Amino acid sequence: MNILLVCSAGMSTSILVEKMRTEAANRGLDATIDAIPESRLKEQTNVDVILIGPQVRYLEGKIKSSVSVPVAVIDNMAYGLMKGDQVLDQALGLVQNA
Repeated sequence: MNILLVCSAGMSTSILVEKMRTEAANRGLDATIDAIPESRLKEQTNVDVILIGPQVRYLEGKIKSSVSVPVAVIDNMAYGLMKGDQVLDQALGLVQNA
């Protein structure tokens, strides 16, 4: 599974990405998890789900209209507390319900 986190500069989500990678490894999941700035989204291929940082939630409609995979804004509380397990669960839920 390829999970992509989108934020304004691709930097603010780096800690969260590491926590999500650790959680995925602990669960034995084969997942690639990366963070990028919105400006690089068009370069991405082979993505299963896109999660948007709460600070750029205004991009949700634009991103949804330009891709054919599930897209959602990361839960504010999980993002603020850097809960990699909860954000991973959010991504998995989006893919399962797609």
